Amino acid sequence: MTPRFLLSLLLLLLPAWPAASEMTLFPALSGDSAAPVLSVYSSLDEPLAKPMITGFQQANPDVAIRYEEMLTGEIFDRIVRETDAGQRTADFAFSSAMDLQVKLANDGYAQRSDLPMSGLWPAWANWRNTAYALTFEPAVFVYHKPSFATSPPPSTRAELVEFLQRQGDAAYGRIGTYDIERSGVGFLFMARDQEQFGDIWSVIRAMGAAGVKLYSTSQAILERVADGRFLLGYNILGSYAADWASRHPEVGILLPKDYTVVMSRIGLVPQAATQPELGKRYLQFFMSKEGQTIMARELQIPAVSPEVAGNNTATTMREMLGGQLKPVPVSLGLMVYLDQVKRARLISRWNEVLRLQ
Repeated sequence: MTPRFLLSLLLLLLPAWPAASEMTLFPALSGDSAAPVLSVYSSLDEPLAKPMITGFQQANPDVAIRYEEMLTGEIFDRIVRETDAGQRTADFAFSSAMDLQVKLANDGYAQRSDLPMSGLWPAWANWRNTAYALTFEPAVFVYHKPSFATSPPPSTRAELVEFLQRQGDAAYGRIGTYDIERSGVGFLFMARDQEQFGDIWSVIRAMGAAGVKLYSTSQAILERVADGRFLLGYNILGSYAADWASRHPEVGILLPKDYTVVMSRIGLVPQAATQPELGKRYLQFFMSKEGQTIMARELQIPAVSPEVAGNNTATTMREMLGGQLKPVPVSLGLMVYLDQVKRARLISRWNEVLRLQ
């Protein structure tokens, strides 16, 4: 796979930057001021969500939408709080916090949604017709292209360790990754690394010896890779990386050749939804060929649907990379990441290994 073609695949992954909670009302296209209102809680930025909202309303002109953009933890807390208080809550929840979404489903805060595409949805992306993965987003290596003008960047974790050891002082303090104590996606990727790669602690140890810098956001790492302060960024969410690479030609992207972890944003209909049928109608649109095509073409976030052939980056990447891709299944296995004892143990070892340098 050429670097140019890889970038063309990843350019279909635009970001959803975290934002403070805010509400936007989209009136019904029919002009009916008394139209039913679909309530959405989402971690996706409203400007990015707009094409999907517009597409849904064009197919459902009699429905208004109240779109509330919030952080992933806020979505979880609000649904639980409102449900436990006997109140109505959102009709649809869309979040990148895979573990929290599955916890909502497992703990009875989401309802089953049997939809036309349910039986065709990939098994790894569907938990009991209740929580559905709707996007396909890999964790990538990012690198400063000018720094690798005469030799290729590391493309596996073993090559990364070798590179850091060989470079020594030249690489010291010029590697970045997520702080798994502050970044939910960083913790998810690290937990999957531990499951996928038996020698992952040698990688962490090598990064620690190289003075790795830790950040809670992708932007902080990508800024430093773009201007050459950093040589490499490890396990960066591909959606953010591709957006930066499209605007900063100095940023290169690699899908690790040993394995590439893939996460997804999950959609569900809360158990205490005010109008659950509207929520299911919106979820159905997300899963439809039309909705998934809008996601891939206009939101530029990879779709999951097997129906979206030529526009489906997930399918294309799977065909080209096969077993290299390791999607995080929408399953009860995600609950492990919320176990506070196991979480504390992983973070403690992470800090211990990084400090033993």
